[in-house]
Amino acid sequence: MKILLLEDDPQTAAFIRKGLEQAGFTVAHSGDGLAGLVMAQEEEFDLAVVDVMLPRLDGFGVVRKLRATKPNVPVIILSARDAVEDRVKGLESGSDDYVTKPFAFVELLARIHALLRRATAAAEPTVLTYEDLTLDLLGRRANRGGIRLDLQPQEFSLLEFLMRNAGRVVSKTMIMEHVWEYNFDPQTNIVETRICRLRDKVDKPFPRKLIRTVRGFGYVLE
Repeated sequence: MKILLLEDDPQTAAFIRKGLEQAGFTVAHSGDGLAGLVMAQEEEFDLAVVDVMLPRLDGFGVVRKLRATKPNVPVIILSARDAVEDRVKGLESGSDDYVTKPFAFVELLARIHALLRRATAAAEPTVLTYEDLTLDLLGRRANRGGIRLDLQPQEFSLLEFLMRNAGRVVSKTMIMEHVWEYNFDPQTNIVETRICRLRDKVDKPFPRKLIRTVRGFGYVLE
């Protein structure tokens, strides 16, 4: 899926873009409101993330003009303004969601997925399957090749995250934010430890290994 990112701060734009690409999205970026609007009108995007403070045309203006030509594209507004009147203005301009800065990337990603599910009317799966690995989200059961896997709650959540992103490399930062819901601490080895324990249960008893380490990037289920 392709996302349009309109953000004029280079550091913030790089942070968001990297996270979205690691989550498997294709990202087109512009730091200029008017140029971004032209991109939005000339190309096809599944969703747009729009900062408010953009040069030449602010985010509210971008959303209003975009709604006139492409009313069905989901839009998330980013802003450092957290007053009620600003949030109301953002929603009234035509945005589907409003996220205030600073924000945790995992929250932004969750909101993006929620809007995309709503836009495509996709039903949330209750069972995840990859190769001979199956995860029952309602029954909280996992098995591989018909053999029950005895997973602890965090191991189950970690495996769920890997399966939802099967074929995509997920970083340690993304895992920390999603599974443990706090910001990444470079001094901790909690991710490596949990991945090792998960491998003992998911991979070690089987000839085909599914969890792979991508050095310098993270992990991938493939």
